[in-house]
Amino acid sequence: MERFGFVGLPNAGKSSLYNALAGGGALAAPYAFATTDPNVGVARVPDIRLDQLSGMSGSKKTVPATVEFVDIGGLVEGASQGEGLGNKFLAGIREADAIVFVLRAFEDGDVPGPTDPLEHLRVLEIELTLADLESVESRIVRRRKALRADARDTKMMAEVDALDAVLPILEAGTPIYRSDLSSDRRIALHQHFLLTNKPVLAVLNIGEDQLQSADSIAANVEAELPGVEILPICVQLEAEAALLDVNERSELLEGLGLGEGALPRFVRSAYHALGLRTFLTTGEKESRAWTFRSGSTAPQCAGRIHTDFERGFIRAEVIRWDRLLELGSWSAARDAGRLRLEGKDYIADDGDVMEFRFNV
Repeated sequence: MERFGFVGLPNAGKSSLYNALAGGGALAAPYAFATTDPNVGVARVPDIRLDQLSGMSGSKKTVPATVEFVDIGGLVEGASQGEGLGNKFLAGIREADAIVFVLRAFEDGDVPGPTDPLEHLRVLEIELTLADLESVESRIVRRRKALRADARDTKMMAEVDALDAVLPILEAGTPIYRSDLSSDRRIALHQHFLLTNKPVLAVLNIGEDQLQSADSIAANVEAELPGVEILPICVQLEAEAALLDVNERSELLEGLGLGEGALPRFVRSAYHALGLRTFLTTGEKESRAWTFRSGSTAPQCAGRIHTDFERGFIRAEVIRWDRLLELGSWSAARDAGRLRLEGKDYIADDGDVMEFRFNV
Protein backbone atom coordinates (compact mmCIF):
# COMPACT_ATOMS: atom_id res chain seq x y z
CA MET A 1 0.00 0.00 0.00
CA GLU A 2 1.40 3.38 -1.00
CA ARG A 3 1.73 5.99 1.75
CA PHE A 4 1.47 9.77 1.33
CA GLY A 5 2.70 12.13 4.02
CA PHE A 6 0.94 15.49 4.43
CA VAL A 7 3.21 18.43 5.28
CA GLY A 8 2.04 21.97 5.92
CA LEU A 9 2.11 24.99 8.19
CA PRO A 10 -0.39 25.23 11.05
CA ASN A 11 -3.92 25.93 9.78
CA ALA A 12 -3.02 25.11 6.16
CA GLY A 13 -5.76 22.46 6.07
CA LYS A 14 -3.84 19.18 6.43
CA SER A 15 -6.30 17.60 8.84
CA SER A 16 -9.28 18.75 6.77
CA LEU A 17 -7.64 17.22 3.69
CA TYR A 18 -7.12 14.02 5.62
CA ASN A 19 -10.82 14.02 6.50
CA ALA A 20 -11.80 14.70 2.89
CA LEU A 21 -9.78 11.73 1.67
CA ALA A 22 -10.21 9.26 4.53
CA GLY A 23 -13.80 10.14 5.44
CA GLY A 24 -13.17 11.92 8.74
CA GLY A 25 -11.38 11.11 11.98
CA ALA A 26 -8.87 13.95 12.34
CA LEU A 27 -9.38 17.01 14.54
CA ALA A 28 -9.43 20.13 12.35
CA ALA A 29 -9.30 23.30 14.45
CA PRO A 30 -8.45 26.97 13.68
CA TYR A 31 -5.42 27.05 15.95
CA ALA A 32 -1.85 25.85 15.69
CA PHE A 33 -0.80 22.31 16.63
CA ALA A 34 -4.29 20.84 16.91
CA THR A 35 -2.62 17.66 15.62
CA THR A 36 -0.14 16.35 18.18
CA ASP A 37 0.00 12.72 17.06
CA PRO A 38 0.09 11.53 13.46
CA ASN A 39 -3.28 10.56 11.97
CA VAL A 40 -3.04 7.52 9.72
CA GLY A 41 -5.94 6.66 7.43
CA VAL A 42 -6.67 4.32 4.53
CA ALA A 43 -8.88 5.18 1.56
CA ARG A 44 -10.16 3.03 -1.27
CA VAL A 45 -9.08 3.98 -4.77
CA PRO A 46 -12.19 4.51 -6.92
CA ASP A 47 -12.02 2.44 -10.12
CA ILE A 48 -15.04 2.07 -12.38
CA ARG A 49 -13.24 -0.69 -14.30
CA LEU A 50 -13.15 -2.86 -11.20
CA ASP A 51 -16.83 -2.25 -10.46
CA GLN A 52 -17.84 -3.23 -13.98
CA LEU A 53 -15.69 -6.38 -13.99
CA SER A 54 -17.11 -7.39 -10.61
CA GLY A 55 -20.63 -6.98 -11.98
CA MET A 56 -19.75 -9.02 -15.07
CA SER A 57 -18.30 -11.86 -13.01
CA GLY A 58 -20.97 -11.74 -10.28
CA SER A 59 -18.12 -11.53 -7.77
CA LYS A 60 -18.96 -12.22 -4.13
CA LYS A 61 -16.31 -9.71 -3.08
CA THR A 62 -14.87 -6.59 -4.68
CA VAL A 63 -11.51 -5.41 -3.36
CA PRO A 64 -10.23 -2.03 -4.60
CA ALA A 65 -6.68 -0.80 -4.32
CA THR A 66 -6.00 1.35 -1.26
CA VAL A 67 -3.71 4.21 -0.34
CA GLU A 68 -2.59 5.41 3.07
CA PHE A 69 -2.46 9.01 4.28
CA VAL A 70 -0.40 10.31 7.19
CA ASP A 71 -1.29 13.72 8.65
CA ILE A 72 1.38 15.16 10.94
CA GLY A 73 1.49 18.28 13.11
CA GLY A 74 2.13 21.63 11.45
CA LEU A 75 5.66 22.85 10.84
CA VAL A 76 6.73 26.43 11.53
CA GLU A 77 9.80 28.35 10.46
CA GLY A 78 12.64 27.35 12.74
CA ALA A 79 11.18 23.91 13.49
CA SER A 80 14.60 22.36 12.84
CA GLN A 81 15.91 24.51 15.72
CA GLY A 82 13.00 23.57 17.98
CA GLU A 83 10.50 26.33 17.19
CA GLY A 84 6.85 25.43 17.69
CA LEU A 85 6.77 21.72 18.37
CA GLY A 86 10.00 21.23 16.45
CA ASN A 87 10.26 18.77 13.59
CA LYS A 88 9.67 15.65 15.69
CA PHE A 89 6.63 14.84 13.57
CA LEU A 90 8.78 14.34 10.49
CA ALA A 91 9.71 10.85 11.70
CA GLY A 92 6.09 9.90 10.99
CA ILE A 93 6.49 10.47 7.25
CA ARG A 94 10.08 9.38 6.63
CA GLU A 95 8.85 6.09 5.23
CA ALA A 96 6.16 7.73 3.09
CA ASP A 97 6.38 7.06 -0.64
CA ALA A 98 5.64 10.69 -1.49
CA ILE A 99 5.31 14.06 0.21
CA VAL A 100 2.14 16.11 -0.20
CA PHE A 101 2.59 19.83 0.43
CA VAL A 102 -0.63 21.41 1.71
CA LEU A 103 -0.41 25.09 0.78
CA ARG A 104 -2.99 27.57 2.02
CA ALA A 105 -4.47 30.13 -0.38
CA PHE A 106 -7.84 30.80 1.29
CA GLU A 107 -8.46 33.91 3.37
CA ASP A 108 -10.34 33.75 6.66
CA GLY A 109 -9.97 36.35 9.39
CA ASP A 110 -10.84 33.75 12.02
CA VAL A 111 -8.01 31.43 10.97
CA PRO A 112 -4.53 32.79 11.74
CA GLY A 113 -1.55 32.32 9.47
CA PRO A 114 -0.23 33.46 6.06
CA THR A 115 -2.45 33.08 2.99
CA ASP A 116 0.29 33.21 0.37
CA PRO A 117 0.93 29.62 -0.81
CA LEU A 118 4.46 30.52 -1.94
CA GLU A 119 5.29 31.64 1.61
CA HIS A 120 4.02 28.28 2.86
CA LEU A 121 6.16 26.50 0.28
CA ARG A 122 9.26 28.52 1.20
CA VAL A 123 9.04 27.61 4.89
CA LEU A 124 8.29 23.96 4.27
CA GLU A 125 11.16 23.50 1.84
CA ILE A 126 13.59 25.16 4.24
CA GLU A 127 12.55 22.94 7.12
CA LEU A 128 12.56 19.69 5.14
CA THR A 129 15.96 20.54 3.64
CA LEU A 130 17.44 21.33 7.05
CA ALA A 131 16.04 18.08 8.45
CA ASP A 132 17.70 16.17 5.58
CA LEU A 133 20.97 18.05 6.13
CA GLU A 134 20.97 17.01 9.77
CA SER A 135 20.38 13.38 8.75
CA VAL A 136 23.22 13.41 6.20
CA GLU A 137 25.68 15.12 8.54
CA SER A 138 24.96 12.58 11.26
CA ARG A 139 25.61 9.61 8.99
CA ILE A 140 28.27 10.58 6.48
CA VAL A 141 31.22 10.30 8.88
CA ARG A 142 30.22 6.77 9.94
CA ARG A 143 29.71 5.69 6.33
CA ARG A 144 33.13 7.07 5.30
CA LYS A 145 34.73 5.20 8.18
CA ALA A 146 32.98 1.98 7.17
CA LEU A 147 34.22 2.40 3.58
CA ARG A 148 37.82 2.86 4.76
CA ALA A 149 37.48 -0.42 6.65
CA ASP A 150 36.37 -2.20 3.47
CA ALA A 151 37.31 -0.25 0.36
CA ARG A 152 36.03 -3.07 -1.88
CA ASP A 153 32.43 -2.71 -0.74
CA THR A 154 30.91 -1.34 -3.96
CA LYS A 155 27.49 -0.75 -2.38
CA MET A 156 29.05 1.30 0.42
CA MET A 157 31.18 3.12 -2.14
CA ALA A 158 28.07 4.19 -4.07
CA GLU A 159 26.35 5.25 -0.84
CA VAL A 160 29.28 7.39 0.31
CA ASP A 161 29.56 8.92 -3.15
CA ALA A 162 25.87 9.88 -3.02
CA LEU A 163 26.17 11.30 0.50
CA ASP A 164 29.23 13.34 -0.51
CA ALA A 165 27.36 14.65 -3.57
CA VAL A 166 24.17 15.59 -1.71
CA LEU A 167 25.83 17.29 1.26
CA PRO A 168 26.72 20.58 -0.53
CA ILE A 169 23.29 20.61 -2.18
CA LEU A 170 21.54 20.51 1.18
CA GLU A 171 24.03 22.95 2.72
CA ALA A 172 23.04 25.42 -0.02
CA GLY A 173 19.40 25.08 1.10
CA THR A 174 18.29 23.18 -2.02
CA PRO A 175 15.83 20.28 -1.72
CA ILE A 176 17.07 17.17 -3.49
CA TYR A 177 14.06 17.12 -5.84
CA ARG A 178 15.10 20.57 -7.11
CA SER A 179 18.71 19.52 -7.69
CA ASP A 180 20.44 17.85 -10.63
CA LEU A 181 21.53 14.88 -8.51
CA SER A 182 21.62 11.82 -10.75
CA SER A 183 18.98 9.11 -10.47
CA ASP A 184 21.64 6.55 -9.50
CA ARG A 185 22.74 8.69 -6.57
CA ARG A 186 19.14 9.32 -5.53
CA ILE A 187 18.55 5.56 -5.52
CA ALA A 188 21.68 5.05 -3.41
CA LEU A 189 20.19 7.45 -0.84
CA HIS A 190 16.87 5.60 -0.52
CA GLN A 191 17.90 3.73 2.62
CA HIS A 192 18.31 7.04 4.45
CA PHE A 193 14.64 8.03 3.92
CA LEU A 194 15.51 11.63 3.14
CA LEU A 195 12.38 13.74 2.90
CA THR A 196 13.35 15.82 -0.13
CA ASN A 197 14.45 12.72 -2.02
CA LYS A 198 10.82 11.66 -2.43
CA PRO A 199 8.32 12.48 -5.19
CA VAL A 200 6.33 15.62 -4.40
CA LEU A 201 2.85 16.87 -5.19
CA ALA A 202 1.00 19.88 -3.80
CA VAL A 203 -2.57 20.54 -2.74
CA LEU A 204 -3.48 24.21 -2.98
CA ASN A 205 -6.18 24.82 -0.38
CA ILE A 206 -8.53 27.42 -1.81
CA GLY A 207 -11.73 28.98 -0.47
CA GLU A 208 -15.22 28.42 -1.82
CA ASP A 209 -15.13 31.96 -3.25
CA GLN A 210 -11.98 31.06 -5.21
CA LEU A 211 -13.34 28.02 -7.06
CA GLN A 212 -13.84 29.91 -10.32
CA SER A 213 -10.29 31.29 -10.27
CA ALA A 214 -8.57 28.09 -9.12
CA ASP A 215 -6.41 27.70 -12.23
CA SER A 216 -5.03 31.23 -12.11
CA ILE A 217 -4.29 30.94 -8.38
CA ALA A 218 -2.42 27.69 -9.04
CA ALA A 219 -0.34 29.20 -11.88
CA ASN A 220 2.15 30.92 -9.56
CA VAL A 221 2.75 27.72 -7.63
CA GLU A 222 3.14 25.74 -10.86
CA ALA A 223 5.76 28.22 -12.01
CA GLU A 224 7.67 27.74 -8.75
CA LEU A 225 7.41 23.94 -8.83
CA PRO A 226 7.77 22.98 -12.51
CA GLY A 227 6.88 19.37 -13.21
CA VAL A 228 5.03 18.95 -9.91
CA GLU A 229 1.29 18.21 -9.89
CA ILE A 230 -0.60 21.12 -8.29
CA LEU A 231 -4.16 20.36 -7.18
CA PRO A 232 -6.34 23.35 -6.28
CA ILE A 233 -8.98 21.97 -3.90
CA CYS A 234 -11.54 23.61 -1.62
CA VAL A 235 -10.57 21.30 1.21
CA GLN A 236 -13.26 22.43 3.66
CA LEU A 237 -16.06 21.68 1.20
CA GLU A 238 -14.53 18.31 0.34
CA ALA A 239 -14.23 17.41 4.04
CA GLU A 240 -17.88 18.28 4.60
CA ALA A 241 -18.92 16.27 1.54
CA ALA A 242 -16.97 13.23 2.77
CA LEU A 243 -19.28 12.97 5.78
CA LEU A 244 -22.40 12.63 3.61
CA ASP A 245 -23.78 9.44 2.10
CA VAL A 246 -22.87 8.70 -1.50
CA ASN A 247 -25.98 10.18 -3.13
CA GLU A 248 -25.96 13.38 -1.07
CA ARG A 249 -22.22 13.76 -1.63
CA SER A 250 -22.59 13.46 -5.40
CA GLU A 251 -25.45 15.94 -5.41
CA LEU A 252 -23.45 18.48 -3.37
CA LEU A 253 -20.29 18.13 -5.45
CA GLU A 254 -22.16 18.38 -8.73
CA GLY A 255 -24.12 21.40 -7.49
CA LEU A 256 -20.88 23.19 -6.62
CA GLY A 257 -19.20 22.20 -9.87
CA LEU A 258 -16.68 19.98 -8.09
CA GLY A 259 -17.39 16.93 -10.23
CA GLU A 260 -16.22 13.64 -8.77
CA GLY A 261 -14.58 15.16 -5.69
CA ALA A 262 -11.12 15.23 -4.15
CA LEU A 263 -10.25 11.56 -3.77
CA PRO A 264 -10.28 10.48 -7.44
CA ARG A 265 -8.38 13.64 -8.46
CA PHE A 266 -5.84 13.20 -5.70
CA VAL A 267 -5.31 9.51 -6.39
CA ARG A 268 -4.76 10.08 -10.11
CA SER A 269 -2.16 12.77 -9.38
CA ALA A 270 -0.54 10.65 -6.69
CA TYR A 271 -0.36 7.64 -9.02
CA HIS A 272 1.17 9.83 -11.70
CA ALA A 273 3.79 11.18 -9.27
CA LEU A 274 4.81 7.67 -8.22
CA GLY A 275 4.53 6.03 -11.63
CA LEU A 276 1.81 3.67 -10.41
CA ARG A 277 -0.51 1.57 -12.56
CA THR A 278 -3.30 -0.95 -11.92
CA PHE A 279 -3.92 -4.49 -13.12
CA LEU A 280 -7.04 -6.44 -12.28
CA THR A 281 -8.16 -9.95 -11.49
CA THR A 282 -11.78 -11.08 -11.68
CA GLY A 283 -13.88 -14.15 -10.98
CA GLU A 284 -16.96 -15.38 -9.10
CA LYS A 285 -15.14 -15.43 -5.79
CA GLU A 286 -13.47 -12.03 -6.04
CA SER A 287 -12.59 -9.10 -8.29
CA ARG A 288 -9.57 -7.11 -7.16
CA ALA A 289 -7.40 -4.17 -8.22
CA TRP A 290 -3.64 -4.49 -7.77
CA THR A 291 -1.14 -1.65 -7.87
CA PHE A 292 2.21 -1.98 -9.66
CA ARG A 293 5.02 0.28 -10.79
CA SER A 294 5.14 1.39 -14.41
CA GLY A 295 7.56 -0.82 -16.33
CA SER A 296 6.91 -3.91 -14.20
CA THR A 297 7.03 -7.32 -15.87
CA ALA A 298 4.32 -9.94 -15.62
CA PRO A 299 6.25 -11.93 -12.96
CA GLN A 300 6.69 -8.77 -10.89
CA CYS A 301 2.94 -8.14 -11.08
CA ALA A 302 2.33 -11.73 -10.05
CA GLY A 303 4.54 -11.07 -7.04
CA ARG A 304 2.12 -8.36 -5.92
CA ILE A 305 -0.38 -11.16 -5.27
CA HIS A 306 2.09 -13.57 -3.66
CA THR A 307 5.86 -14.06 -3.79
CA ASP A 308 5.31 -17.70 -4.83
CA PHE A 309 3.53 -16.45 -7.96
CA GLU A 310 6.63 -14.52 -9.00
CA ARG A 311 9.11 -17.19 -7.99
CA GLY A 312 7.35 -19.95 -9.90
CA PHE A 313 5.95 -17.84 -12.75
CA ILE A 314 5.24 -19.75 -15.97
CA ARG A 315 3.01 -17.45 -17.99
CA ALA A 316 0.15 -14.98 -17.75
CA GLU A 317 -3.18 -14.91 -19.57
CA VAL A 318 -3.91 -11.27 -20.38
CA ILE A 319 -6.74 -9.24 -21.84
CA ARG A 320 -7.67 -5.56 -21.71
CA TRP A 321 -10.46 -4.82 -19.22
CA ASP A 322 -12.74 -3.19 -21.82
CA ARG A 323 -12.28 -6.03 -24.30
CA LEU A 324 -13.17 -8.53 -21.58
CA LEU A 325 -16.35 -6.61 -20.78
CA GLU A 326 -17.32 -6.67 -24.47
CA LEU A 327 -16.92 -10.45 -24.57
CA GLY A 328 -18.90 -10.90 -21.35
CA SER A 329 -16.82 -13.42 -19.39
CA TRP A 330 -13.36 -14.93 -18.97
CA SER A 331 -14.52 -18.25 -20.46
CA ALA A 332 -16.03 -16.47 -23.47
CA ALA A 333 -12.74 -14.64 -24.01
CA ARG A 334 -10.86 -17.94 -23.87
CA ASP A 335 -13.28 -19.64 -26.27
CA ALA A 336 -12.93 -16.72 -28.68
CA GLY A 337 -9.13 -16.96 -28.52
CA ARG A 338 -8.85 -13.41 -27.20
CA LEU A 339 -6.67 -14.21 -24.18
CA ARG A 340 -3.02 -13.47 -24.89
CA LEU A 341 -0.35 -15.75 -23.44
CA GLU A 342 2.51 -13.61 -22.15
CA GLY A 343 5.85 -14.67 -20.73
CA LYS A 344 8.43 -13.35 -18.32
CA ASP A 345 9.42 -10.37 -20.47
CA TYR A 346 5.91 -8.95 -20.86
CA ILE A 347 5.61 -5.36 -19.57
CA ALA A 348 2.23 -5.00 -17.91
CA ASP A 349 -0.11 -2.22 -19.00
CA ASP A 350 -2.58 -0.22 -16.92
CA GLY A 351 -5.99 -1.88 -17.16
CA ASP A 352 -4.72 -5.39 -17.94
CA VAL A 353 -6.81 -8.23 -16.53
CA MET A 354 -4.52 -11.15 -15.75
CA GLU A 355 -4.48 -14.71 -14.54
CA PHE A 356 -1.14 -16.28 -13.65
CA ARG A 357 0.16 -19.79 -14.09
CA PHE A 358 2.97 -20.77 -11.75
CA ASN A 359 4.71 -23.81 -10.30
CA VAL A 360 6.56 -23.83 -6.99
